[in-house]
Amino acid sequence: MDRVTPDGPLRTAEIIAVGSELLGSTRIDTNSLFLADRLASLGIALRAKAVVGDDRVMLAQVFSQSLIRADLVILTGGLGPTDDDVTREVVAEALGLEFTEDPAIVAAIARRFARRNMRMPDNNRRQAQVPRGAIVLDNPNGTAPGLFIAHQRQAIVLLPGPPRELQPLMTRLCAGPLGERAGRERIYTTCAFVTGLSESHVEELIQPIYSQWSTAAAPIQTTILAAPGQIEIHLSLRSESEGAARARLDTARSALADALGNAVFSTDGRFLEEVVGDLLKARRLTIATAESCTGGLLMSRLTDVPGSSAYVLGGIVVYSNDLKTTLVDVPVASIAAHGAVSEPVALAMAEGARSRTGAHIGVGVTGIAGPDGGTPQKPVGTVAIAVVAPEGAPQVRMFSFPGGRPQVKHQATQAAMDMVRRMLNSEW
Repeated sequence: MDRVTPDGPLRTAEIIAVGSELLGSTRIDTNSLFLADRLASLGIALRAKAVVGDDRVMLAQVFSQSLIRADLVILTGGLGPTDDDVTREVVAEALGLEFTEDPAIVAAIARRFARRNMRMPDNNRRQAQVPRGAIVLDNPNGTAPGLFIAHQRQAIVLLPGPPRELQPLMTRLCAGPLGERAGRERIYTTCAFVTGLSESHVEELIQPIYSQWSTAAAPIQTTILAAPGQIEIHLSLRSESEGAARARLDTARSALADALGNAVFSTDGRFLEEVVGDLLKARRLTIATAESCTGGLLMSRLTDVPGSSAYVLGGIVVYSNDLKTTLVDVPVASIAAHGAVSEPVALAMAEGARSRTGAHIGVGVTGIAGPDGGTPQKPVGTVAIAVVAPEGAPQVRMFSFPGGRPQVKHQATQAAMDMVRRMLNSEW
């Protein structure tokens, strides 16, 4: 566990989002994403996030624990004028700080109400209560000012909850007190995206490599994230020198990529549809699709990329067996002999998409997305995918994808694009 750094720069942080509404099913904490990005730009590592309701006792407990673990604690929300806005009081009590009323804040709130031809209610004066020694952050977008408190070797920041109020205040803090306390180190990152391997397979291949980095004087942290159809590997390093950090991260990423081989499809943050699009554009090739179970999702992902009109000719959704025959020339005999979800039918769909559109590459996808339609021989998640091109042998595979209908459809499009990528990378 990271401990608070005595008499040093702010290196670690925790965020506490305050508000009972964030514990329900209709509101989520999105501020922490913005805050994490701003902290990373200062080299401050976010170690934990918590959501706490408008409960004095619970908030005091969580805040006290954060003070033990982190150099910087940021609390968002709970700075309003009502009795359930308890953040300001809880923090001041925990730090042993007395309140004073800031007349400038009272005047600013009163002016805000006056512009709307309204009288300021007396309970708004609560928002003018400032803990002794705190720096007041003027909030032109709301009535609740932010607060920056330097407390011994730590710092505490109180920010209003609405993003339009929080974000400008945090930006000013980063250019001011937080930036001054952040020190010279920054956090640098890189990544590698993998498809066609499970999370456990990726871990098996790269753990012997990255486990050696954690004991270095400046350790590289490795995070493995599983997402539908892909595994993401994120590497991060804290350093005063950007050049040295980038060089170490590039070397580390290359070592992982060598171990994972062609399963790595991106080392620069691009998603698979972007990678495939760049390959097609570089080779001046075009692509067309015939989709059944994915219902046009493959074409949608390909065309989500700006400039995709340079290589995407079009797609045909052939959900019924009749349309498979009439629109992309799948032989009736193939469907009768092998079923609509089969390698021969997927191959015929790919050929049909290519011949009907004149594209260089044709892709056919047919499967059972569920939740109904599966059989013991072909359960839900069974998908046949084929890719054909003017050069090289046609590629066709049967897959068995886990998850519900959306997951099966997404993984099928991911697998289809990966087959195109591998074909393009093989010889041409």
